[in-house]
Amino acid sequence: MQFLAGPGWGLSTARPLLFVAACIAYFTAALLLLIARRLHWSSLRIVALVNASVDAIAIGFILYAAGGVDSGLAILLVLPVLALTVLGDQRDGLLIASVAALAILVQQVFLGVTDSVPNAQYVTAGLFGIVLFIVPLLMWPLATRLRESEALVRRQEIDLANMAQLSQYIVQHLRESILVVDAQDRIRLINESAALVLGDQNAFPDALIGEASPRLLYLLESWRRRDADAGPSPASEHSFVAADGARTIRPHFAPLGASQPPPVLIFLEDTTLLEEKVQQSKLAALGRLSASIAHEIRNPVGAMSHAGQLLAESPNLSEEEQRLTEIIRSNAGRVSDIINNVQRLSRRERAQRERISLPAWIEDFHEEFCETMQWPRERLRMEIMEVEARVDPNQLRQIVWNLCENAIKHAIGDDAAQVIELRCGRLGGSARPYLEVADRGAGVALEHVERIFEPFFSGGRGSGLGLFLARELAQSNGATLLFEARPGGGSIFRLVFADPRRWENL
Repeated sequence: MQFLAGPGWGLSTARPLLFVAACIAYFTAALLLLIARRLHWSSLRIVALVNASVDAIAIGFILYAAGGVDSGLAILLVLPVLALTVLGDQRDGLLIASVAALAILVQQVFLGVTDSVPNAQYVTAGLFGIVLFIVPLLMWPLATRLRESEALVRRQEIDLANMAQLSQYIVQHLRESILVVDAQDRIRLINESAALVLGDQNAFPDALIGEASPRLLYLLESWRRRDADAGPSPASEHSFVAADGARTIRPHFAPLGASQPPPVLIFLEDTTLLEEKVQQSKLAALGRLSASIAHEIRNPVGAMSHAGQLLAESPNLSEEEQRLTEIIRSNAGRVSDIINNVQRLSRRERAQRERISLPAWIEDFHEEFCETMQWPRERLRMEIMEVEARVDPNQLRQIVWNLCENAIKHAIGDDAAQVIELRCGRLGGSARPYLEVADRGAGVALEHVERIFEPFFSGGRGSGLGLFLARELAQSNGATLLFEARPGGGSIFRLVFADPRRWENL
């Protein structure tokens, strides 16, 4: 009886039902093994042994149904032997070769019992059995090299994964703030420090840098357009205020790769930390200076001032002589103020911080300042909202008093220009409270912006220590004093207090 006989098939058998049943059973077993692979097997070796054994037994039944080794299907037994030699070890390959050879001999014996088969088929079956043992012996050196190559690749994958994790950890935990921006101005990489500078809500991978910081995008575009031969611009033109409003950040740009335009690596330098170190060294020098000469200067200056006062009381002085004595007295008073400020810096006490209501404090300060300085109350305006800060009230009074006195000294123009504004609130996108003093005075020249907080730097009025002292007192309270040019003319000095969420650590 012919089964699957026809052009191009060449396969015949006297047991078609057994052949079909063996194929169906083999297919079902294969599906079950695929499903079983999802289970947690103890080792890959057991999985390979089970699969190869099922293959050998199933092919043995199919070979028997197809009429023995003359059907040509015995060559299929080479596949499980070859697979197990590669996936397992040499012993496993020889084991499956034994099972496969046994399957060939058993089915051939059954054929000899049930059907009359030529003796030549026994010889062929024996030769197939020998071939099945030769395959693992010949393939073992190649299988060993394949396993060694696979182990090497896996070690390299693990090393690469570890290196990637290490690099990611190092980048994320660097104290320096870095980010990478591509040619489309999208953030490709950013560490935690840079995200805090730009704001966690807007600074994340794949975000537009313009949404996180429009000012940083402007500086990046300016850097891209800048001619390589052009001289450097003033440092103040290349900085911006951090998202928390308490730090001044200066970016540094470096191209990555040779593409045009290339991705850009951006380092965000916190100039506040550098300025604090510089200011501390200057403060130490001032302390040593004040300890050595302040007392020696105070006595002669006091004598000159007293002599000027006595001279001014003389009834025979002309108007010109009165003017000269006034110059003596005013300059002696200025030198005395410098000495007082220097000594105040040298013996500055630790801040005694406490929680205060800024609106209530501003109202009390407004009353005291206007009464003491004889300044019209309508020219010291208040724009306040309910907010609390943790600060030393006495040192806060000294800071704001210095800022308001500075605004009065630099007031120009008519009455409207001489209005000073006191404001308090919370920074947008931040929980940090602030208090600022705004005026419509002459402002600060661009080339002087970086120096206004340096000791003894003065625009021709005052001792040059008021702003320096104000910033030092602010830092001792965990706050930051920032300058900002006021749109339309004038200045804004903003005092940004510590984040209320960090009060317990201060």
